[in-house]
Amino acid sequence: MANQNNQKGELLKKVASHAKEYGFIFQSSEIYDGLSAVYDYGQLGSELKNNIKSYWWKSMVQLHENIVGIDSAIFMHPTTWKASGHVDAFNDPLIDNKDSKKRYRADVLVEDHIAKIEGKIEKEVTKASKRFDDFDRKMFMETNPRVQRYLGEIETIKARLKKGLEGDLEDLKKLIEDLAIACPVSGSKNWTDVRQFNLMFDTEIGSLSEGANKIYLRPETAQGIFVNFLNVQKTGRLKLPFGIAQIGKAFRNEIIARQFIFRMREFEQMEMQYFVKPGEEMKYYGQWKEFRMKWHLALGMGEENYRFHDHIKLAHYANAASDIEFDFPMGFKELEGIHSRTDFDLKAHEEFSGKKLQFFDPKDNESYVPYVIETSIGLDRMVLSVLAHAYTEETLEDGSSRTVMKIPAPLAPYKVAVLPLVNKDGLPEKAMEIANLLKLDHNIQVDVKDAIGKRYRRQDAIGTPYCITVDYESLEDNMVTIRERDSLEQIRIPIDKIQGEINERVSINSLLKKLL
Repeated sequence: MANQNNQKGELLKKVASHAKEYGFIFQSSEIYDGLSAVYDYGQLGSELKNNIKSYWWKSMVQLHENIVGIDSAIFMHPTTWKASGHVDAFNDPLIDNKDSKKRYRADVLVEDHIAKIEGKIEKEVTKASKRFDDFDRKMFMETNPRVQRYLGEIETIKARLKKGLEGDLEDLKKLIEDLAIACPVSGSKNWTDVRQFNLMFDTEIGSLSEGANKIYLRPETAQGIFVNFLNVQKTGRLKLPFGIAQIGKAFRNEIIARQFIFRMREFEQMEMQYFVKPGEEMKYYGQWKEFRMKWHLALGMGEENYRFHDHIKLAHYANAASDIEFDFPMGFKELEGIHSRTDFDLKAHEEFSGKKLQFFDPKDNESYVPYVIETSIGLDRMVLSVLAHAYTEETLEDGSSRTVMKIPAPLAPYKVAVLPLVNKDGLPEKAMEIANLLKLDHNIQVDVKDAIGKRYRRQDAIGTPYCITVDYESLEDNMVTIRERDSLEQIRIPIDKIQGEINERVSINSLLKKLL
């Protein structure tokens, strides 16, 4: 298990290094030694982000007739955050180690401890499965005394964690001490008391600081949807159920701002709020859980890398909540949340604004505040999941090695690289002719520098799914060779069939079709 964790830790370092070397992601303000937990997306990273956004937006807005999109402002009236509960309740439990001076989220320390116990269970299951040909995992889990003891430990820890997160910070510290949790850096168990830490950034608005009003950088994009609920519903003449989607920046003063782009202080969210009739929320909650998992699996990054995780502690606005977790280099962590937010947000904004935020149902001839199902995915975490899964070191049949980014083709920054065999004799001109056929539909790169083998390796390293090689025969028979990144398979086709061939393989529509 320790060796596996070391390998995963190494993978995260390799992904971060590769992302910088090839222009995916840079440390923000690097020439000034950087800014902690803030990153810039380079020329390839911004393309990857835009492709993920496009896939999400089209799957939500374009495929659903009853979902529309908006773009609300980052700055909002400060009462918004009082109504939403963020001013009073948007806190994380903070704890410091006195010896290392490192700061941690207390709940994350406990959850990491639980993950270690789960690792022991998996070890027992793996050992037992090797002894029996017809191994029954479920029966083994239910009957093995050691596994049952581990499961009992987990349930006890979860119950105490839930109590601590609901306000008993003293017992949360005692739980950390009882579990003998040590600081990952110093190995010390010398902890401070647990205290609450509000995650919102605040600033001032106004021409003079003396007369300025305190406002906040939004910690989520959802409230911009809620305060515009009636504007969108009335102008769009929308009937329940309907959804409002949004992609935008959010800001959180995270306690633990580590693990590359997994947890950042400035990040981007893709959120959709689905408004439903009260009493029908659990039906739609189940439907959206299923659709969102289907969206992820359509990318082909392995069903085994995803799982649902139900929340131990529900947020103040929810009556049901589940995360879609991905197997990151740090283990299974939250990638997307699906929440049943009840009518908390709209009712709170009604109370604080004095305005009615209700839907008139002509069928039942009554007005009511709708319930809401939320799907919320971190775009930066989505980028990390793609990069981490894509990063592959391979030894080829001829003994040579390559580092290849096996990014799903519809998300790849460049869909095609056109490579003239040599940079002379009319081959570059023929390459540009082919590039011009494709560039209206796809992001294309024409690469002429270095030997053809080096150019293949360069395109592998940035995740280009297809390379088109133009050789001397191409000038005579009007045919080219297409090389596929992952399989290294090569086929020769006429130039006039390239568009159809490439479109079928790399278009986002190939993903959307799986969702219909």
